[in-house]
Amino acid sequence: MTAQDSDWAAITEQRLLDEALRLAPIHGWTHRTVGLAGKALGLSAGETGLLIPHGPADLAALLSRRHDDRALALLSEVHASNLKIRERIRRAVEARLDAAAVDEPALRRWSGYLALPLNLPLAARLAWDSADVLWRWAGDTATDENHYTKRLLLAGILTGAGAIRASAGRKAAMEFVDHRIDNVMAFEKWKATTTFRPSEALARFAEGLGRARYGGGGGR
Repeated sequence: MTAQDSDWAAITEQRLLDEALRLAPIHGWTHRTVGLAGKALGLSAGETGLLIPHGPADLAALLSRRHDDRALALLSEVHASNLKIRERIRRAVEARLDAAAVDEPALRRWSGYLALPLNLPLAARLAWDSADVLWRWAGDTATDENHYTKRLLLAGILTGAGAIRASAGRKAAMEFVDHRIDNVMAFEKWKATTTFRPSEALARFAEGLGRARYGGGGGR
């Protein structure tokens, strides 16, 4: 693929997403929406399939990344180094929520699509990627297990806040964010006084589940 072809593909993907955002409130986040979006651009079914072979899943990822980019644009004039870590995360999550709210009419359909059991792994990956983008903006350079812990916690905050904003509004969402950030900071303080390792905690958790399932002796 030449650079020109690559540019065309990237531009056309975004145009497909624009059309999908227009159509999704009516037709849902579906293959039908993908097909109609392609037709609106004069693309054949084959051309649309080449651009986004996984259909609505690819469009879902494109929208999440668009919101990540939009959030970074909103944060571009905020100097994270001048803020305490709590305020950095609050500002980052607030920007991400505001970035997504621009597409509110289609966002409910997008969220509903990602909530389907088959799509939960994709939803988790997109939330993780968004959390990674925001932590990097906040100046996080951790490469040990804290790297994963921070992103897991922030992904949970983003997911919960997004759902609350859709149902109860921005104020309620930010109240949730503030409460969860308090929990995260308390966790960070506790972790600083221990030899906590997320991998060891997960192993103990799995061991506990095994005992609960099979009994203390490990037999049936």
